[in-house]
Amino acid sequence: MAKKKIVWELSEAIESTDHIEIKDQYELFIGGKFVPPTQKKYFDTVNPANEEKLARIAEANEEDITKAVKSARKAFNSWSKLSGAERGKYIFRIARMIQERAKEFAVIETLDGGKPIRESRDIDIPLAANHFFYYAGWADKLEYAFPNRKPHPIGVAGQIIPWNFPLLMAAWKIAPALACGNTVVLKPAETTPLTALKLAELIQESGLPEGVVNIVTGAGESGAALVNHKGVDKIAFTGSTEVGKLIQQSTAASNKKLTLELGGKAANIIFEDAAIDQAVEGIVNGIYFNQGHVCCAGSRLFVQESVFNQVLDKLKARMETLIVGNPLDKNTDVGAINSKGQLKTIESYIKSGVAEGAELHQSSAQLPKKGFWCKPTLFTEVSQSSKLVQEEIFGPVLAIQSFRTVSEAISKANNTPYGLSAGIWTDKGSKIFNMIMNMNAGVVWANTYNKFDPASPFGGFKESGYGREGGLHGLSAYLNF
Repeated sequence: MAKKKIVWELSEAIESTDHIEIKDQYELFIGGKFVPPTQKKYFDTVNPANEEKLARIAEANEEDITKAVKSARKAFNSWSKLSGAERGKYIFRIARMIQERAKEFAVIETLDGGKPIRESRDIDIPLAANHFFYYAGWADKLEYAFPNRKPHPIGVAGQIIPWNFPLLMAAWKIAPALACGNTVVLKPAETTPLTALKLAELIQESGLPEGVVNIVTGAGESGAALVNHKGVDKIAFTGSTEVGKLIQQSTAASNKKLTLELGGKAANIIFEDAAIDQAVEGIVNGIYFNQGHVCCAGSRLFVQESVFNQVLDKLKARMETLIVGNPLDKNTDVGAINSKGQLKTIESYIKSGVAEGAELHQSSAQLPKKGFWCKPTLFTEVSQSSKLVQEEIFGPVLAIQSFRTVSEAISKANNTPYGLSAGIWTDKGSKIFNMIMNMNAGVVWANTYNKFDPASPFGGFKESGYGREGGLHGLSAYLNF
């Protein structure tokens, strides 16, 4: 007699928004003040879960970028001369203030980006604060971090961040830049600017000298103006490989330092000796965390042939338990796709997978009628040449293949233009080390996935970019020697 399937009916647990403040309109943050854009142009940022407008956002043009760069240059003359201990005090204060307002930041991140409140609350915001804490501690120890090398700041850093982890990416870039004595012009993504602008308010309250951090909002043209500005000494970009290549070309003839953290197509590899239930949780975390809007998402799954059916059955069962819906509901596992455009991109990949003959499986989750949504999805029967395997989808879509031997797993894992991250699941330490030594990935997780720490460097190879963020590597990217 078959067992009756147990379905848990969970009551809503909606996070309150009473404690947050979102202004109707946001200006540019330049020279420690909020100033209107030169051409008085604005655009809307919307909640992807219900398509409702959240606020009007200033759009910066070249003239606005020039004002921000000049402000940063003026501030650099004094900020770079401050002792490391004094700089560290400011950075530490910002970290504490983020902690104190963590709930507000988490809710705004979820409203603007569509990610589940549990992820914003438990991962994004604490990690952002931790990066400021970590680099506050290094500000007066640069000579010890780089002995006999006489480190000194670069100057004005132009920083462009993506929409998938808005506040965390801002922290990854701003904190080490300030610790090293640089000043900053940051451009957030146009679809998720609110937590960066809320950070600007916090920076203003912190007493950080005017012009040390400038935050300018806009779309691609605003970013291009920042990249091409002659007054910028270093560009740090996190985003798509296509845009990264354009930035590389734009800066090639200049003296600007450049770090790029670009796309990925990570291999998550399950061996027959792995703890299968644990591995399945790692698969889910690797691809459905933040709706798959993760550059290091484990979007290619390789399972050893002897346990392939077992893993697939468990994974499909686990997918059925994932709750898709209101990102503010604490029960939600998979939130809204960040934008209408990104949803169209994901849907086009799903259609192409079906057209290629791959076998599609999606969860039976009921999607809300308003907003941008995609069910957790997986494909089997995919070839190595498939678009699902070779191209970054940036959504909750998993391509699954089998392998027999270690060498086959390594060969398939490396058969990609990307080289950002990977995951290995096995109980053999020797197998882990063998895999690590032969895989082209900047970060390799063993028996876990998507674990981050401010002290650990993160970055990739090949078309995943170059340079590292986090740890001492993150400091060196903002120093001359």
